[in-house]
Amino acid sequence: MTSPPVKMQLWDNTPGMCAEIPKITYYASADKKTDAAVVIFPGGGYGGRANHEGEGYAGFLNFAGVDAFVVDYRVSPHRFPLELLDARRSVRFVRHNASRFGVNPHKILVMGSSAGGHLAAMLCTYTEPVDFEGADETDSQDYMPNAQILCYPVICSPNPEGVTHVGSYENLLGSENMFFADRLSPEKNVGEKTPTAFIWHTAEDAGVNVINSYRYATALREHGIAVEMHIFPFGRHGLGTAPDYPHVAQWTRLLINWLGEMKFM
Repeated sequence: MTSPPVKMQLWDNTPGMCAEIPKITYYASADKKTDAAVVIFPGGGYGGRANHEGEGYAGFLNFAGVDAFVVDYRVSPHRFPLELLDARRSVRFVRHNASRFGVNPHKILVMGSSAGGHLAAMLCTYTEPVDFEGADETDSQDYMPNAQILCYPVICSPNPEGVTHVGSYENLLGSENMFFADRLSPEKNVGEKTPTAFIWHTAEDAGVNVINSYRYATALREHGIAVEMHIFPFGRHGLGTAPDYPHVAQWTRLLINWLGEMKFM
């Protein structure tokens, strides 16, 4: 029998002075095949969180024998660094409670779609301290995940070529702070310790240009970071598990194969 999801607060007293309480929901696999776990950031342009990219992903991961955690991170009108603070806290939370969940603290992956993909990639690349960290013992854990899974991610900051999703950056920063966008563009912050990545996108994505994924994969390769990327020819933005696009839907199987290749399964 599948256990019901368990929703928890990331902090007892949420820092950041806001009414929205960031939470994390634990989806335990009924037929667990690995001690790895995936922390999921749904997409939504930093203005919302799409359920099919949260609970929907947790469902297929659970079916494959992988535990999952879906994060209700703060979105607009809340601004950076609160989204990143919530993302860092979610990884720290799972690591701190690894024995409670029966997961390996050295096998924590993050997964994000669209703006959630930007959040996952930013978590893996932006290493400057942010406000409100260090609140308790949980914050003593390392926030850097062991791998990243990006689904049609927003990556590039606004540029003359027009390949970015400007709305995501405006929701993250506010229009008055767009001067800071380059600092949060993941392909510009890749380092030697950036974790390995699995990326997929569709070539005809009209919402987030596929060049975002190409540029991030290029930056990873230039720094010697192992990356697997799949570009499917057709399919709109925001497909999730892509039930209506059988060719694209194979990304879920390819991901599970990759998890095995990278020793997470």
